[in-house]
Amino acid sequence: MFLSILTGALFSCEDLDQYPNTSYASDVVFDTPTRVDQQVNGLYDAVKDGNFLGSRVLIYNDIRGEEFINRTSNGVTGLQTWNFTLVESTNEVNNTWIAGYQAINQINTFLQGLDDNVAKFVAPNFTPDFATTTAINYRAEARFLRAVSYYYLVTLYAQPYTKDGGASDGLPLRLQAENTVDNNNLKRSSVAQVYAQILDDLNYAEANLPATGSTNRAHVNTAIAFKTRVYLTMGDWAKTITEANKIVTASAPFSAPTGTKFQLASTFGAVFATPWTSAESIFSFPFTTLDAPGGQSQLGYYYLPATSSTVKSTPNANAGNGDYPLSRGATGIFSDPAWAKTDARRAFTAYLTTNSNKDTVYYLTKFSSASPYVDSSPVIRYAEILLDLAEAITRSSQTVDARAVALLNAVYIRSNPAAAALTVGDFADYNALIAALLKQRRIEFLGEGLRSIDIMRLSQNFPTKPGVTAPVTPADKNYIWPMPSLELNTNHDLAPNPR
Repeated sequence: MFLSILTGALFSCEDLDQYPNTSYASDVVFDTPTRVDQQVNGLYDAVKDGNFLGSRVLIYNDIRGEEFINRTSNGVTGLQTWNFTLVESTNEVNNTWIAGYQAINQINTFLQGLDDNVAKFVAPNFTPDFATTTAINYRAEARFLRAVSYYYLVTLYAQPYTKDGGASDGLPLRLQAENTVDNNNLKRSSVAQVYAQILDDLNYAEANLPATGSTNRAHVNTAIAFKTRVYLTMGDWAKTITEANKIVTASAPFSAPTGTKFQLASTFGAVFATPWTSAESIFSFPFTTLDAPGGQSQLGYYYLPATSSTVKSTPNANAGNGDYPLSRGATGIFSDPAWAKTDARRAFTAYLTTNSNKDTVYYLTKFSSASPYVDSSPVIRYAEILLDLAEAITRSSQTVDARAVALLNAVYIRSNPAAAALTVGDFADYNALIAALLKQRRIEFLGEGLRSIDIMRLSQNFPTKPGVTAPVTPADKNYIWPMPSLELNTNHDLAPNPR
C-alpha cells in the first residue's frame, strides 16, 4: 500500500469542531471513554481533510462539469481537473487518493482497536453498557465514514456502476489496519464489489447508529440518506425509493417521520447561514477559525471573487481567490432560462466589474465566510433526498407521478414562492419530468459536489464549456481519473486505468 500509514504507533485525537486536542501512545488510547470518543472525532477529522471531503473533492466534482470556467489557470487549484488533462502524476490525482486512503486506514485501525481492547471496556473506567452499546455506536460511525470515503473515491477513479453493472475495475478494498508496508500489493476489486462493501457498511451503520443526533455526527437517518444516494448512483430505483421512504413522509410538507426530523429549511439562505446546522443539513463537516481546511483547500477560496485594485464593484463583502467564476456559456446552468431571475438561489451569486476591460463576471457566493473560509463542507442535505426520490419514482413508474411532482415542487417553490406550483399536466411525459428534476439538481446543488456524479451515473457526456471545446464522452480516457502514479509505483498488483 503506497500510503504506508504507521498509525499503530500514535493515534491523533482531534475534536471534530475544534482544534487538535492531543496524541496518545497506541497502548493507552482505549483506556478511558474520553480517549475512545476523541478517536472517533479524529476519524471525522481525517475524512474532512482539505484534500478530501473538507472541500477539494466536492470542488473537483463540480468543476468537471459545465457550470464553472477557470480564471486563474492555476495547476494547484484544479486546472487539469477542469480541462480534463489529468495524468497519473497530477497533484490532485495523488493527493486525493492519499487523503482518502489515509482516512480509511485510520478508520480500519480504530475498528481493529475496538476488537483488541474490548476487555478494557468494563467498570470502573467504563459504564456497564459501553461494550454493548457505546462501542457498537462508535463502530457504526466508523463504518459510515468508511462507506462515504469509498463512495467518493470510486466515483472519481472508476467507471460508473451503471456502465456495466459494476463489472469494471474499481478500487483496492483495504479493510484491515495497516501499520507496515507488508500488504502494499493489492488488486483492484470490481466496482460492484466496492459498492457491495459501501452498502454493507451503511446497512451496519443504520442498524447500530444512535437513533438521533446532529448534522456533524452520523445517526440512523444519516446512514439511510446516504444509502438513498448510493442506490440512485447505482441506478437501482426500487431501492432508492425504499430507503428514501424511510425518511420522507407520503405527502407535503415532507419530513423524516422518525428519528432526527430532517426537513427543508424555510428558505434556501437558511441552509448556508452560520452555524450551517439547519434541519435540512443531514451531514456536513464543520470548521472553525482554529480548525480550518487550510491552504488552498476551502470552498470560499475557490468560488468567491478576488478583490483587487482592478475591481470596480462587488456586492459580496468577502473575497476569495476567484479561481472559478460561473460559466455564462450556453451549456452552463447560470444562463439557462429555466433558472428564473426571481429565484432566491440567484441571490447566492454575485458579480464584479473590472476597470481593465469592463467585463462583468459572476461568482457563486453560497460559501461566503471570510478567510480562513470556515463554511461547513456539505455532504448531503434533505433537498437531495426529495429529488432522489422523485427521480426514482419517475424512472421506475415511467409516468408523471403526482408525488414526484409534489417532491419537485417542495424544492422549486421554496426558492420561487411567487411561482405557480407545477402540476402533472405541465409535463408532456415522464421524460419531461426527469429533465425538470435534473435541472433542479443543477440549480439547487451548484458548488456542492454532485455534478460530476450525476453526469456519470447517467452515462452522459461532460459538456463543452468556454475553454473546453469538445465534450468528454464515456468512452474517453479522461471520463474517469487515472490511478495515481505513487500508488502504481508501490502497489505492483494495481491495474492502471487505460490512458
